[in-house]
Amino acid sequence: MGSALLARLAGLVPVLTGLSLIVFLIMALIPGDPALALLGPYATPESVARINRDLGLDRSLPVQYLTWLSHVLTGDLGRSHSLNRPVLDEVTERFAATLVLAGAALLLAALLGLSVGIVSAVRQSGWTDRIATLGVLVGISMPSFWLGLLLILLFSVQWRLLPVSGMVAIYGGEDLSDRLRHLVLPAVTLAVVAAGVIARLTRSAMLEVLRQDFVRTARAKGVSEVGIVLRHAVRAALVTVIPVIGTQAGFVLGGAVYVETVFQWPGIGRMLVNAIATRDVLLVQGGVLVVATAYVLFNLAADLLQRLLDPRIGA
Repeated sequence: MGSALLARLAGLVPVLTGLSLIVFLIMALIPGDPALALLGPYATPESVARINRDLGLDRSLPVQYLTWLSHVLTGDLGRSHSLNRPVLDEVTERFAATLVLAGAALLLAALLGLSVGIVSAVRQSGWTDRIATLGVLVGISMPSFWLGLLLILLFSVQWRLLPVSGMVAIYGGEDLSDRLRHLVLPAVTLAVVAAGVIARLTRSAMLEVLRQDFVRTARAKGVSEVGIVLRHAVRAALVTVIPVIGTQAGFVLGGAVYVETVFQWPGIGRMLVNAIATRDVLLVQGGVLVVATAYVLFNLAADLLQRLLDPRIGA
């Protein structure tokens, strides 16, 4: 296990290097002058040249990339011109809010997806299976931003049960119960598609496991159906499902951009939307790099957990 961990960590070096290059090139090759976006319609050629010089945009792309990468390796992501504060401080603050939302959504998606998938497999071809399959297809096909607007219309505008937007109440909030009430709608919105994907894979994995010889042997020995499902089939199926949950963690982080915009959640997704609109190059690069790195690390954690559940993998 230790050697596998070291090998995977070593493999992250070229992956993260490639990610940093892609992030840099995406922003560098976008048409338009960031200095003009920052200064507005009254920018003078002198002020544009000064901003480009301050940002290092007057140098060649290889020099810009190597300079930016050398700063990143020391923990310096630069300074946001639109916010006038260090990019690292802004990204760290916003990413914490995104982790709260993404973590709640992933937990909800995993619990719902595993439960629906297991019940659907156990009740194969029954009404429960058909209803679950229909619900999964609807959930996977539903755009997150549309679902978010629909939930706001029902639970906030029509029934007035939950807050419309934000992370805390504008006046006199910020306690745990208030944060949880604000978290419900965006977390559910973000979890629906991921739960559908997990449910489909769980159902397929469970059906495959339930046809295995050891399950038939357990039934022949008189083990109850509940015992077979919970003690044998679920654990065997999790070996297949865990990597999918890790992949969905990355999907949840990416989907946070839409959900945070709809619900005005103060996370990194909403920050990136504003930064792109103002062409804040360093803020976009820093934010995307942090999200991409988190996605890689989530997949690494899922891979290691899979190896822990089944030591035969990678043996």
